Amino acid sequence: MVTTPLPDIQVRQSIIDACREMSALGINQGTSGNISVRTDDGILVTPSGVPYDSMRPEDIVAMKWDGSWTASPGNVPSTEWRFHLDILRSKPETSAVVHAHPIFCTVIAIMNRPIPAIHYMIAAAGGNDIPCAPYAQYGTEELSRLALIALRHRRACLLAHHGLIAIGPNLRKALWLAVEVEVLAKQYHGCLQLGTPPLLPDDEIDSLLKRWGQYGLRDGSSA
Repeated sequence: MVTTPLPDIQVRQSIIDACREMSALGINQGTSGNISVRTDDGILVTPSGVPYDSMRPEDIVAMKWDGSWTASPGNVPSTEWRFHLDILRSKPETSAVVHAHPIFCTVIAIMNRPIPAIHYMIAAAGGNDIPCAPYAQYGTEELSRLALIALRHRRACLLAHHGLIAIGPNLRKALWLAVEVEVLAKQYHGCLQLGTPPLLPDDEIDSLLKRWGQYGLRDGSSA
C-alpha cells in the first residue's frame, strides 16, 4: 500500500481517466488496452489485468528507461510494456502511447491490411496510410521492433491479428487519434463491402500534412 503522496498523481489519474474513456467510447474491451505517458526519468504505464473501474493512481506502474519498475504490492506492468517503453524512448517528440483493440481496426489488422487514403483524415496519422505491422506474439521484443518500424514515419499503426497503437505529443491527442483511426477503419471496412475504394492521391495528402504541421490537427479536432 502506498502511504506517501504521489508526486505525479495528476498524471496517473489522467491515465486512468483515459482508460475509462476508451471503454466508454467503445474502442476497447475489458482490460485488453493499455496506456503510457512519458515522465522525467521514464514512463508511467497501466498495470496488467487491473479493471479500469477499480484502478487507482497508486496502481499505475513507474518504469525507468532501463526497464526496471516500481508499483504498489501485487501490481506488475502491462504485458505490452516493452513497446510502450521502446516507442517513448525512441521518439522524443512523443509523450503518450495508447494501445487498444477496436473492433474495426482489429478486423483490418486480422486481414493484414493497411488503411489506405480513403479519407483526408488519414493524414492525421502522418502519411498516406496507416500501416499494419506483421504479426508477432504480444509482449515480445519482436512485436516492439515491428511496431517501431511501422511507426517510423507515422503516429498510428495496426498490429496484425492484434489491434492498434496511436501516439501523440500528449495523452489527449493520442487518445483522439486512436478514435479517429477506428473511424477510418470502419469507413474502410464499409467501402470494401461495395468494392475497391478510390484513394486520395499522394500530393493531396502531402498538401494536408503541410497545412496541419508535424503533429496533425493542432486542436485535436477536425478542421
